[in-house]
Amino acid sequence: MDDNIRGCKRHCYYYSRTSGRTLTLVSLALFVLSMLCFCVANSAAFNLAAVPFDEAYRPLFGDGNLVRSPDGKAVRLLLDRFTGSGFISSSLYQHGFFSANIKLPSDYTAGVCVAFYTSNGDVFEKTHDELDFEFLGNVEGKPWRFQTNLYGNGSTSRGREERSRLWFDPTKEFHRYSILWTPNNIIFYIDEVPIREIVRSDEMGGDFPSKPMSLYATIWDASTWATNGGKYKVNYKYAPFVAEFKDLVLEGCPVNPIQEVPAFVACAEKDLSLQREDYAVITPVRRSAMRKFRQHYMYYSYCYDTLRYPVPPPECVIIPSEKRRFKDTGRLKFGGSHRRQSRRRSRSPVISVSDDQSDM
Repeated sequence: MDDNIRGCKRHCYYYSRTSGRTLTLVSLALFVLSMLCFCVANSAAFNLAAVPFDEAYRPLFGDGNLVRSPDGKAVRLLLDRFTGSGFISSSLYQHGFFSANIKLPSDYTAGVCVAFYTSNGDVFEKTHDELDFEFLGNVEGKPWRFQTNLYGNGSTSRGREERSRLWFDPTKEFHRYSILWTPNNIIFYIDEVPIREIVRSDEMGGDFPSKPMSLYATIWDASTWATNGGKYKVNYKYAPFVAEFKDLVLEGCPVNPIQEVPAFVACAEKDLSLQREDYAVITPVRRSAMRKFRQHYMYYSYCYDTLRYPVPPPECVIIPSEKRRFKDTGRLKFGGSHRRQSRRRSRSPVISVSDDQSDM
């Protein structure tokens, strides 16, 4: 049986179990159709070449909690009561495609943050750029959630968070998480499904990341904010918490941030090559999958948070059917569920016939 079909069956089973109710035939059929969209987008895997750890990365902190595999192609990051751990790319890159297969810690993970991101904060302390995947742990029995974020030119006061659920259990098997960064756009991927795109505009100015960045992966104690705003802390009775990374991919233009030739000139040819890659194009099938994801799994978006941003930031594309589902705070209405009928109380979203279809 094809691995993607197996994956679809597992995801359907996962949500039928976590939904807390028996699915009706209609809702099950619609759910399967929705998952099929993900599976089609996921069926043609990117043609990626992994890089051994020691060829492109080095430990960042917590050396004793960073464990390489014997073949050098994978690494485990541990968090215990003494330290977390992390690694960093050996070079900075002016644009690139940064990707890894990741499996998250299981059981009780409240307060734990696993991050996969690009940044140049160690070089440009006050004007740094950053692109984040941050996975936010949870109490046992509750699913992991995650957020993506973007900072440009030190714009930390203008966070661009979007928070979402996953359509699978990220602790059971590896899934690929990727960040594409080009001169014109940024795309966050899970497996081969694009979940978020930021298109550069003149109005963004320096808020669009433009300086060379390193790739980071870390696991650390984020008890002060990661789970329910800090309500639930890391419980070291469950330590060590282990995040596994393998099939590391780094496609980009390595640069010296203080080199005489500007990076955008030195990397022009590589940038053109990067933008011709399969993962640089959101095909109609992938765009449909992205809409499905955002309709059914995203539960917070800064673009709809009118309390923080009465005027949405210039890169925001306001989709009416999305906007109707969010409060002024950018969070979902009806107790955090994507379903429109408040009597449905299951934790995980299931596509229902009452969902708005106007922008599909």
